[in-house]
Amino acid sequence: MRRAPSWPRHAIMVVVSCLMLVPFYWVLKTSLTGENIYAYPPHIVPVDPHLFHYVDVWYLIPFPRYLLNSVIVTTMAICGNLLFNTVAGYALTKQFPGRRWVVLLFLSCMLIPFQATIIPAYLITSWLGVLNTYLGVALPLLSTIICIFIFKASFEAVPKSLIDAARVDGLSEWRIVVRIMLPLSKAAIATNVVLTFIWSWNAFLWPLIVIRTSEMQTLPLGLARFLSVMEDTTGALFAFVVMVLVPGLTIFLMAQKEFIRGLTSGATKG
Repeated sequence: MRRAPSWPRHAIMVVVSCLMLVPFYWVLKTSLTGENIYAYPPHIVPVDPHLFHYVDVWYLIPFPRYLLNSVIVTTMAICGNLLFNTVAGYALTKQFPGRRWVVLLFLSCMLIPFQATIIPAYLITSWLGVLNTYLGVALPLLSTIICIFIFKASFEAVPKSLIDAARVDGLSEWRIVVRIMLPLSKAAIATNVVLTFIWSWNAFLWPLIVIRTSEMQTLPLGLARFLSVMEDTTGALFAFVVMVLVPGLTIFLMAQKEFIRGLTSGATKG
């Protein structure tokens, strides 16, 4: 039986993809022109593009400081996730008394929204004395249950015979994780990095509660301050948005294949 040509399906996917990119293109175009977004008829091609709005964002507010704060907090969150989620995911692959209840407890915790735990999290952060610090901002994101299960699914896909052979060779559990599990779990690592980056980079509510001084503000908080400084904010606001989006888009595009593999690992057997 002759197979149907695949080009119509690919053509439809290309058209849909282009439609989904229209908002991003419009943000980029407006950041280069500063034109009224409600102008009619709209200009499809940028008219007299320039980079003045990007210069305004960089110099009129302490954007480099906001960027540095976001980078430090996000780096701490990513490192904490890689450490704690790896250990927790590997532990959940073992058989121990009460393992099912631990898994059910983790799954039930995923049903609780973060807003319901803000007060206990704030009290714990205050008790630790890390309010208005990088650690205090990154603390709730040092481990995430979703990424724990992603590592768990990736580790369970490793053949048991390989782990048994490593134990026969005298490797400890820590060395098994470092030398065998992690090198075979690149997709889980990439997924962990991308998800943690997005959650930490775009976090607004928790930094708003923990941060007390303008010097410690991250990019989402800096955006709110930026809107209060600028009067004509259309072009500069979109320039700010583009500068915030670029790092996340770059990381996602670099780890796209591994990210998809990490999300689908453990979804099928065999």
